[in-house]
Amino acid sequence: MDDTRRDRYEAVYLAGYERILGYAMRRCDSPEDAADVVAETFEIAWRRVADLPPGEEARLWLYGVARNVLANHRRRQTRHHARRAELTEELAQLYARPFPAEENLEMGAIGRVFRELPDDDRELLALVAWEGLDAGEIARVLGGSRNAVRIRLHRARRRFSRALAAAGVEYMPVSRSAQVQTGRSL
Repeated sequence: MDDTRRDRYEAVYLAGYERILGYAMRRCDSPEDAADVVAETFEIAWRRVADLPPGEEARLWLYGVARNVLANHRRRQTRHHARRAELTEELAQLYARPFPAEENLEMGAIGRVFRELPDDDRELLALVAWEGLDAGEIARVLGGSRNAVRIRLHRARRRFSRALAAAGVEYMPVSRSAQVQTGRSL
């Protein structure tokens, strides 16, 4: 790009950035979304610098571009939310298992206790139970030693067990033979 075109773009950018940012901020749900709209608007202006009209018309051209970018952003969000809802429904149907009423209450209590654990404990227990990782694999994920993970995991299990007991949930740990058969333990 020659200096004249670069100078033209810089002048339009400096004159229009704050206005386009304000435009986007007033229309977006989050500052991050507004920043994306502004960035895409000025990316288009950079690519189409030859199409930039002279003088005050450039500002109006930027508003038009920002308006189109915002419309595209909203369409993407709508598609994203719709697809997310579809996936959530599919997963709910796929993994739905009817529980007897008393088991439902217990499952709710277990979930509540789990959510109340410290973040580090939840992460360790989830890596074992949901991701099926062993202590060595968790150590690689977390960037620590296997021994440190085993100690932290033991403590997390003990805190979880105590919290379950305090909530009145009868916790029956998996037998050692079942752990050996599956290769995993919570």
